[in-house]
Amino acid sequence: MTADFDRPTKDESFMEIAQAVSMRSTCIRRRYGAVIVSKDGRIVATGYNGAPRHRANCSDLGSCLREELKIKPGTHYELCRAVHAEANAIINGNPLDVAGGTLYLAGTEVRTGKPTKSMRPCAMCERMILNAQISRVVLRDEEGRLFSVNPLDWEDDIMQRAIKTLEQSGETQAQGAAQHSGCSCGCGAN
Repeated sequence: MTADFDRPTKDESFMEIAQAVSMRSTCIRRRYGAVIVSKDGRIVATGYNGAPRHRANCSDLGSCLREELKIKPGTHYELCRAVHAEANAIINGNPLDVAGGTLYLAGTEVRTGKPTKSMRPCAMCERMILNAQISRVVLRDEEGRLFSVNPLDWEDDIMQRAIKTLEQSGETQAQGAAQHSGCSCGCGAN
């Protein structure tokens, strides 16, 4: 082997695979791809953001409801047609292989082709990652550098982020509660 032999790290390799998976995305705004690698280094699941199976995709419809309603990024994902890449990867994986593994998440802005600005998973995906017992998440910053986080560091922060997102969206508590009128989600508004 020569001294100038350039070989990507495992993290770089798996992130490139996540980037390739993201090209299957059906979102017309952002493409995300996720790869889950088991504790012993095997790819055990992949996922990309897109509508649930057998449902129309935004790319098929040519429109995005969140965009039409001018919904701010990071808010009201319940109005998004897509299942997120992280969720799809977790759904597609065997729980025994996923637990203790690493999730790689790559995202690209469709219009610019640049990495997405906020690579942190949404609060719902963070909960799924915690519940799946994934031990590490590898992301890319705006400059393309890789960094990793321990999902256990999110535990106390998830609800605070959700509250901050609600406040930034301009909703009041009354508006948020009205959305959950008669709700069975456990929020107490039923």
